[in-house]
Amino acid sequence: MSETAAIRTAGLGKTYGGRGPRSGPPVHALRDLSIEVQRGEIFGFLGPNGAGKSTTIRILMGFLHATHGDAEVLGRDVRTDGLAIRAEVGYLPGGIAFPDSLSGEAVLDYLARIHGRPAPLREQLIERLELSRTDLRRLVRDYSRGMRQKIGIIQAMQHDPELLVLDEPSEGLDPLMQRAFYELLEERRAAGRTIFFSSHVLSEVERICDRVAIIRGGELVALSAVETLLAHRRRVVDLRFDGPAPDLAAVPGVIDLVVGEGRIGCAIEGEVAPFLAAIAGTAVRDLVIEPARLEDAFLSFYEPAAVAP
Repeated sequence: MSETAAIRTAGLGKTYGGRGPRSGPPVHALRDLSIEVQRGEIFGFLGPNGAGKSTTIRILMGFLHATHGDAEVLGRDVRTDGLAIRAEVGYLPGGIAFPDSLSGEAVLDYLARIHGRPAPLREQLIERLELSRTDLRRLVRDYSRGMRQKIGIIQAMQHDPELLVLDEPSEGLDPLMQRAFYELLEERRAAGRTIFFSSHVLSEVERICDRVAIIRGGELVALSAVETLLAHRRRVVDLRFDGPAPDLAAVPGVIDLVVGEGRIGCAIEGEVAPFLAAIAGTAVRDLVIEPARLEDAFLSFYEPAAVAP
């Protein structure tokens, strides 16, 4: 394993069923997943529900055993060192549940004892996520979904773990709390920590991630830096001008070209520079180039003929 890798998987797969005449055909929840998450980065793990994100996380945390392949977390083998991994990692499962008979504060205390470590970040996290002392003394059964999610985030981060593994962490948070949460993740990265999280909220991944992996049907279809992924996506262009129209028909990357009186509409795939060079002599009145969106990149990998770039 690379010394800089916080997570490494090699040919990781998980199959259910298919072992007997009455079990039905096998279901491949995960197929040959090979990724490395470098220390000190925020790594987004993208895919719709059922793509294999939670299965991967449960294998990494030692709650599921892979059918084949290998995985290491912080240098530990997930097959044999699950307990040690769970003690070292800050983990937020999807749809987290807490004992309804405990208060929020009691839940945090209990989970801190399980980790066996101090919780130096707890007070800061409570303040940043706007939980009052009254909130913490209330029983969890009286909490809203958003408040439960805040407790889940705090329990994962309070002991300042080297690695955070988060499954759909922003679900249930309102926009203000989502922003506060993103700021917390960026601060942990600046402190040298590693964050691995699954999401189907593309805007948050685009905002804070260094790299992303996209899986479809349990298979990896893309793995790259966010900037690289966006650079190969389509941008929509609206150009308004005076005088003669620029000739864009042969400009690399320009597609869907529509030329009207004083107006051109098109799309750009890849770099924008050739388009800008082609309109350098045009009397431009207005130019709008919509930024590439991770959503477009994501959806392109779910088209029937999609392949990794």
